[in-house]
Amino acid sequence: MFKILSHPSAKKAVLILSVLMIILTLAAIAFEAYSRSKSVSVLSRFGSRGEEVRKIQTRLKSWGYYSGAVDGIYGAQTQKAVRYFQQKNGLTVDGIAGPKTLAAMGISSSSSSSGTYSSNDIYLLAKVISAEARGEPYTGQVAVGAVVLNRVKHPSFPDTIPGVVYQSGAFSCVTDSNWNVEPDSTAKKAARDAINGWDPSGGAIYYYNPAKTSSKWMFSRPVIVVIGSHRFCR
Repeated sequence: MFKILSHPSAKKAVLILSVLMIILTLAAIAFEAYSRSKSVSVLSRFGSRGEEVRKIQTRLKSWGYYSGAVDGIYGAQTQKAVRYFQQKNGLTVDGIAGPKTLAAMGISSSSSSSGTYSSNDIYLLAKVISAEARGEPYTGQVAVGAVVLNRVKHPSFPDTIPGVVYQSGAFSCVTDSNWNVEPDSTAKKAARDAINGWDPSGGAIYYYNPAKTSSKWMFSRPVIVVIGSHRFCR
């Protein structure tokens, strides 16, 4: 047996076999890395099933994008609803609930969070601040974020940031061109300050710019504080 292994042809065969094993191992590692990267960049799409799909359906249904069953099955109707949501929110319209689409829905795919709010919640809050209060004093930007958070805590409003933001008729910015502008560093900082408890609005759950609204009901609300162009009220 030892004589056979010492033969030059046997050594060559062992060497070839070793090289092949190394190649196969590297290929397996590369495939696993590729699979992981795909699972991160594409989280839920047509044919997917599970809790994340159920969350997507629940959010879309509460906002009026989806009318089907909340069954955790990413079928044609769910895909159509996702595409409609993407179209309305300035996202790539591909029917796939990837990281950006999930972030816009306020669905976190990671464990990163600040208190009870995920990184996606903070990003969504920054988008509202950017669209609603761009050009306002920094304190006023934080106050707009605080109003959103005050609504989350208030029994008359949805209990999540996405629920408040996408509540029908709550924020006109989600349907105009401002919504497609990426929030800048100031808006993101204002969102974090609001999340961390700073509330320059004094507990307000409404705000408005008197130069841009004609709502008699809004004008009737008791004003708590005026910051920049906005009146913050109960």
